[in-house]
Amino acid sequence: MPHADKAQPVFRALADPTRRAIISMLADGARPIADIAAEFQMTRPAVAKHLAILRDGDLIRVEPRGRERINHLNPRGLKTAARWINLFDRFWDDRLGKLKQVVEEKS
Repeated sequence: MPHADKAQPVFRALADPTRRAIISMLADGARPIADIAAEFQMTRPAVAKHLAILRDGDLIRVEPRGRERINHLNPRGLKTAARWINLFDRFWDDRLGKLKQVVEEKS
């Protein structure tokens, strides 16, 4: 699969429910790590590890602002996962076509 190698870090990042929650938070706006950590029952270093994995998957970008690091969602990173998933659209189209054919034959 041509996109499989590029998709690996993205899917690794998306595999964890905490990281998916962080992505949802960042979809509402950029946040510093302190604000993100306040939403979870874990230490800032633990949140920083999650953010590093999201950054490795190109799902977030980090903007240094003084002493803070502001985390932003990178929606382009999600396109990698979407492209890989879309490779399988043809299977759904085929199955839905067959279902339609069966339903129409029974009518």
